[in-house]
Parts: sequence; structure tokens; C-alpha cells
Amino acid sequence: MAVIDPALPDAEAVRHIPVGAAPWGVGVSTADDGSSIGYVATAEGLAVLDLAAGERTALVPYQHPAERLGQGEYRPGGLGLAVAPDGSRVYVAVMPGAGDSFIEVFDSASASWLGSAPVGTRPFDVLVAPDGSWAASVDHDSFTVTVLDAHTLATTTHEVAPFGTEGGLASWEKTHYGAVEPAGTILLPVQGQVIVRLDPRSGATESISSAANSHAHGTALAGTRLLTVGTGAFGSATGSPNLSIRDTATPELSAVSEWEVPLRVPHETVALWRAADGSEFAAVAGGNTREEGWEGITFVGLGDPAAPSVRELSVPGYPQAIVSFPAP
Repeated sequence: MAVIDPALPDAEAVRHIPVGAAPWGVGVSTADDGSSIGYVATAEGLAVLDLAAGERTALVPYQHPAERLGQGEYRPGGLGLAVAPDGSRVYVAVMPGAGDSFIEVFDSASASWLGSAPVGTRPFDVLVAPDGSWAASVDHDSFTVTVLDAHTLATTTHEVAPFGTEGGLASWEKTHYGAVEPAGTILLPVQGQVIVRLDPRSGATESISSAANSHAHGTALAGTRLLTVGTGAFGSATGSPNLSIRDTATPELSAVSEWEVPLRVPHETVALWRAADGSEFAAVAGGNTREEGWEGITFVGLGDPAAPSVRELSVPGYPQAIVSFPAP
């Protein structure tokens, strides 16, 4: 895993921590004293990291281990990952191979698994409620979101298919990643044409229009603005790779409520990074799962829609998943 301080000069900004085979999801828990623990969903197990020391302290095998070790988008093992707001739990989506996938629940205090529950097919992403009451997997290949009750580990599955399910596994019209609003609703961008707002408890949905017109992958919130990585022309999306900035508080589409920044190649995920002076940037990971990206992070300034700043930082290792956390 690369640990990046964007405030430093490029030559000093990146350090690496060995974590294990074929890492995917990543998360960080930061304590009140400012210390942070990193978690990475690798193909082998859950890696636990001391970020200050720059070392892996544990590699915990999954309850449902991968049938084989491999690389790439379809490899078995850990996929999406999310840390509970209080740091007490880590939720990891695991695809052992053919058959069911699972959310596995890790207790950070005892460093052991508490249990698991079956979810949908190829869960790219895991999300968690602001109050920690549920976790959810974004089940890419089954057009579903599976919601796990944090207390009982019982699950509820909601179909999210704004363009229908025709084509099944071969369809491009599917969700990949989501973002959780402060009220606990989930935002799921699809094809740069619509953002589905899902109530994880009731399954009720509403739609927010988008004009990004680019196959949607990673997404993150910056206040009420949804940052979404568009990977280009796939399926009904006909545009080029871009980053969409959509104000979800404004239903009507306009140049103010949504704007796009072109990206030179497809990227994968995005996180919000704030500089010491309060400036906000979208940090966009270049490690696209279709292997069409680049080995680096693209930082897009969010202050001026008319002339956004763009900085490319080389990060060897094809960074795929990205999160931000407070500097110590």
C-alpha cells in the first residue's frame, strides 16, 4: 500500500508498505490521539497496518479463503472494505471463487472474526452507516446492494438496476461503488447518466440526473457534491474518461450543479483530500480495474469549475483504491 502526503514535493510524497497478494479495498481508523491503523483486503487475508511505523502487523486469513491466488479484476479474495466509524469493526467483502460471496466482520479489539453473511455477486465496494448500525456491499454482478444489520448480521437485499438487468453478467449498466450521505442514504452512480439514492433500510430509491455520460466507477462525497470517476464509453455511456462533480442538493442539471473534468486515461476510485489551507481536491486513483489506467494519482482542484487545477503524482504499483485520513 502506498501512503501519500500530497503536501510534500513529488519526490518525497510516497512511501510503500508491503501488505500481501493482490490488494483491493483499503480503510483507515484514526484514534482520538491521532494514531491511525490501516486495513487492506488482499487476496490472502485482511492486512492490518501500523501506519506510523510503516509496517504490516498482521495478516488475518479470511473465514472463506480464496480458492486460488491471482491478479486482476476477477481474482478471488478480499474486495471492498469499510471501517466502522468508531473503528471497532472492519467489514470485508470476500469472493472465495465460484459461488457465494460474503461480508466478513472483523473485531479490531480482539483481532478476530465475529461472523459473516452471504451477499451478492462480486461485491466491489463496502459501505458503512454513519452511526455504525449497518454495513452494505455493492454487488456489481447481481445488480444488488446487500445491507447487513451490524447487531444481528442479518441481511436484506435490494435490487438497484435503473437500466434493467438485461445482459446479466455481460451488462455494462451496473453499479460499482457507492457513497454514504450523512443522513445514511446511499448514492450509487450508474453510467454517468443517473445517481440512485437508496434508503438502505426500506429499499426506497429516487434518481438524480447526471450528464457525465461516462461509465461510472469510484465515487466519494465532498459535502453535498458527489465526485464520480467516469471510465469512458462502455454500454450506454458514450463519453470519455472524466471526473464528475455533481451537487446532489440541486436536482436540476446546470453548469453549476454538475461539471466534469477530463481525465487522460480511465481511473478507478476517488477520495476527498483537504490541504492545510482548506483547499479541496479530488484524489483520483489511476489503477483502473480494466488495466487501462496509469501508475499514479491525479489531483483535481475543486475550487474553480472554470479552470480546475490538475496535478499528476507518480505512484508505482498501479494504485486502485484510495481513502484519505488525517495526518498525525
